[in-house]
Amino acid sequence: MKHNFIQLKASLICLVLLALAFMAAADGRAQEVVDKTVATISDGAGDPELITYSDLLWSLALQPDAPLNPPTSEDLNRALQLLINQRLFALEAERVPRSAATQGEIDAEIKRVLARFTSTAEFEKRLRMVGFDSVKDENFERMMAQRVSIEKYLEFRFRSFVVITPLDEEKYYREVFTPDFRRRNPGLLMPPLDEIRPKLNKLLTEQKVESDIERFLDFSKRRSEIIVLSEV
Repeated sequence: MKHNFIQLKASLICLVLLALAFMAAADGRAQEVVDKTVATISDGAGDPELITYSDLLWSLALQPDAPLNPPTSEDLNRALQLLINQRLFALEAERVPRSAATQGEIDAEIKRVLARFTSTAEFEKRLRMVGFDSVKDENFERMMAQRVSIEKYLEFRFRSFVVITPLDEEKYYREVFTPDFRRRNPGLLMPPLDEIRPKLNKLLTEQKVESDIERFLDFSKRRSEIIVLSEV
């Protein structure tokens, strides 16, 4: 009788250990499946573009002040809106024949992003937190290549067609720059228009580009189907 009791007890212990092992394995698998589709974007011309949770983390990793462990809901939603805009640009850029990003352009974009951080080690630490090995990670370079392609499209689509005339510069100088300068710098001599024309031209160009981009995004969002599948 005692022998049977010992066998029964041993069997129960084995069953408990097997159950715990199964639960631990299931929990481990659950921890591995952390990615999910957050949103889809479709313009009706091809397969929908997907934005995943990993995409959001990758975007935040490029922002020095954004916490990653854990990220805030505010930062995740800001990253989501940024990625929606980028995917809309990418969909439009696919319709415009252009050369692919070169390795030199990709390296220059990485260098530009890296300049926002105190060191390469700090930057690569953030990259590893979101799944990249280093700045030479294939997936990271692919993301940088897409950023280069979007920037080249924006340069072609918006900035290259902006024309700022001397009359535009004179009007801005008279109606905006002059009263603002006098308010900020009482008693100082007003700089002549010809001295600051290049500065005003650049300022007006960027304002026009920003305005055109906003109109483009408003139009693209109205004609595209953007579905947020998961709140972040």
